[in-house]
Amino acid sequence: MYVSGMRRMVSACAIAALAGSGILLTAGGASAADPTPVPGPAQQTAPAAPTAEPRSKVVAKGGLWVHQEATTASQRLNLLPQGTVAALRCKKTGQNVDGNKLWYKLGAGKPGWVSARYVQNLSPVPYCK
Repeated sequence: MYVSGMRRMVSACAIAALAGSGILLTAGGASAADPTPVPGPAQQTAPAAPTAEPRSKVVAKGGLWVHQEATTASQRLNLLPQGTVAALRCKKTGQNVDGNKLWYKLGAGKPGWVSARYVQNLSPVPYCK
């Protein structure tokens, strides 16, 4: 009987704490006695955090060339070593490289495109607009 009484007391205290904090609502939703807070001049909204760019990892043995355009015939800009994790901005269809027509535009303000054939996606990449 003692354990049962303790459970009731703990439950009653938890319900009282939740009701006092505004977390606990009645079955019909919030009542007129519990108005929804409206941000005022003292409550300013924090700016949204910047969205992280998608990332990929270079899996090509010997590294992966970054090209000016989405084709191997375009100018080579840089060589990314195997294992490099690179930010990506978006993807588009380009030259077919070993059965894969997707190319990724580099992110983080870096110029160039890399073939999707030789990178492992670490997060989803949107299509370029």
